Amino acid sequence: MQEDILSPSLIDNGRFLASDRYLSWVDGVLAERRALLDRAIGALQQRSTVIAEAASCIVDTLRGGHKVLVIGNGGSAAEAQHFACELMGRFEQERAPYAVLALSADSTILTALSNDYGYRQVFARQVAGLGQPGDLLLAFSTSGESPNVVEAALAARGRGMMVVALTGERASRLEKLADLTLRAPTAATPVAQEIHMLLTHILCGVVEAELAAGEGVVD
Repeated sequence: MQEDILSPSLIDNGRFLASDRYLSWVDGVLAERRALLDRAIGALQQRSTVIAEAASCIVDTLRGGHKVLVIGNGGSAAEAQHFACELMGRFEQERAPYAVLALSADSTILTALSNDYGYRQVFARQVAGLGQPGDLLLAFSTSGESPNVVEAALAARGRGMMVVALTGERASRLEKLADLTLRAPTAATPVAQEIHMLLTHILCGVVEAELAAGEGVVD
């Protein structure tokens, strides 16, 4: 039988030893990813003003007693929940919790709305029920074309909410509906998701530092 190209690692004295094929593949991916991320971050530095504007919008929303609703599908759902947990919990400082809620986290609501209204409405329905004028919708979508995210942005605009989008490099329907869009400067979806995580950390860091300073918290 032909040996699988990714055959199991060898074991030597109870320690796993990666095969040359594994090492070659991992080294190649790391080198490629480093080059892609270096280019993407370099391009992102040219867009720092937009990132600062997004942070300012989130700060103003929370400082004004309003809330941030965060959405996304798949990996973007995970990033939406990551963003929410950093601000509801803590990122780098002990301080008050902030009103940030990921709409992808409740499986009961997601399945009920999908069953009754279709998956296209799973976020829009929640935005209609929870969103208020002055709130902010933060939408993660590497394509910017996810129908349920677009519908949620429409619902948010109808509720008098601000919409901030994090997308990939291409122009999209979501961007047209957003007040502000942070484009990850890459066409590769995995790299865009990694840039979205970096943006999450930057935004959470700025928001936390600004709001905690107003509370008199010292890190």
